[in-house]
Amino acid sequence: MSRNKEISEEKNLPSEEDKNKELIKELGLLSVGTDFESDVQYINIIGSVEGHMVLPADNKTTKYEHLIPQLVAVEENPKLKGLLVILNTVGGDVEAGLALAEMISTLSKPTVSLVLGGGHSIGIPLATSTDYSFIAETATMTLHPIRTNGLVITAETTFDYLRKTQDRVIRFIETHSKADRETITRLMNRTDNMPNDVGTILFGHEAVEIGIIDEVGGLSQALQKLRGMFSKESEENN
Repeated sequence: MSRNKEISEEKNLPSEEDKNKELIKELGLLSVGTDFESDVQYINIIGSVEGHMVLPADNKTTKYEHLIPQLVAVEENPKLKGLLVILNTVGGDVEAGLALAEMISTLSKPTVSLVLGGGHSIGIPLATSTDYSFIAETATMTLHPIRTNGLVITAETTFDYLRKTQDRVIRFIETHSKADRETITRLMNRTDNMPNDVGTILFGHEAVEIGIIDEVGGLSQALQKLRGMFSKESEENN
């Protein structure tokens, strides 16, 4: 009886294929089994960065609480030598995005980001949070003032808070990229670049020209750069 129960329980255990499907569905991660073990942690930031409020089910989102343990794993796991962040995001929650950006920027191991498709709004601090950043030639980034929704109390303190939050974003981009504050602020407040909106859309080479992103490139260049940083760090330690 006990043996039959054990066999039944084994049959009900999820297969490796089922585990992989669940990882892809929930976190955008792919476990390729024991034949290949990478020393790089790959993190995808796609769709909207979801913060404290749950977005509608039909939205493609990245939940920041899913990424935090992965970032901790990069720092804690001795088998992981660095991090590659791949972005195709429309932006999202400012505080959640800045929280992730701060975690990435304070990792002791080498980090590289790659913007594919788009790295808009809060995606810009996330892209600049790494040690080195790439953007695809066809990718775009949108710099614009922060937005708010829901109930807004039109008191001076509300506007002060929005200005301070905006300054947090500008200061982070300025600190973690080659772009200067004046350029970032000017592009954020342009009224002649985006129809019915304020801000600037930057294409790949434009983001590099103003210093927000380090280089135009793709996946192979990003991995090559990251592994080069591994080698340099190893030489310095020896």
